[in-house]
Amino acid sequence: MLAVVRGIRQEMTGSFILVGVINFIRVPQLPVVAFKLGLFNRWTAGVGQFTETARLVGPDQTTVLRKGEVKFALQEPTTQATNVTVFGQVEFKVAGIYYVEVLVDDVMKLRYPVPVIVAPPQNQGQPPQAPREPAS
Repeated sequence: MLAVVRGIRQEMTGSFILVGVINFIRVPQLPVVAFKLGLFNRWTAGVGQFTETARLVGPDQTTVLRKGEVKFALQEPTTQATNVTVFGQVEFKVAGIYYVEVLVDDVMKLRYPVPVIVAPPQNQGQPPQAPREPAS
């Protein structure tokens, strides 16, 4: 299971609550700063000690905006490890396709796009204005 979320809470029972699971980021203008983005990964079907590396990569596919590492262990194939990486104060300067990359022991396991889209707000409650005729 993998999710990019705006917030992650944990109940007293240990269960997680994911807030604002996203597939893209829509903003009215750029640049914009995301207060925090959380990356939620769950691993299973392995045995041993591992290091998960999560990266947020810019549209140029080379600039690493944020990076986090988490060490985890799986005692037997039926156990699970849940890792949460929080990227704080992420500045998006340009629109485009950003990428989340997840590696385990330096081997790429997941890479998926997170588009950043600029969509100016619509004039809510106001009728659309007719285009003006050019002055002669």
